[in-house]
Amino acid sequence: MLRLSKKMLFAIEAVADIAYHAAGQPVQSRDITERQGIPRRYLEQALQHLVRADILTGIRGPRGGYNLARERRRITVGEIVRVVRKMEAAEDPLSSEAGSALGDRVIRPMWADLQEDFMGRLDEISIEDLCRRANRAGIESEGRRNIDFAI
Repeated sequence: MLRLSKKMLFAIEAVADIAYHAAGQPVQSRDITERQGIPRRYLEQALQHLVRADILTGIRGPRGGYNLARERRRITVGEIVRVVRKMEAAEDPLSSEAGSALGDRVIRPMWADLQEDFMGRLDEISIEDLCRRANRAGIESEGRRNIDFAI
């Protein structure tokens, strides 16, 4: 069953943060923690799962951090949600043991259809869309602020 969890919100926020603040440089997890208020224990776990899912790339070393693995217009919120759902691995009531005839033939299929519709909608929202929303909301991008145009 699809439910919004803190981990899901944190993962979406982390990817959006990296996309919005990177400016060509890796974004360090401590910077994400400071900007978003995401507890480090959740953040590191989510970031590693997102790297394994080819949504992010991790760069080791003192100037390392995380970058998007693809263009931000090619990463969807739906992808991030699927990674977190696997990460949480909670028992899905829709896949659990059969119930009543009404539940099995009417309620569960209805709920599965709603989840499919919802995931389809999330697949239409890219990280680029979230970055545009952040820009329209007046959120300053640290990456753009720190760009030095000196030649």
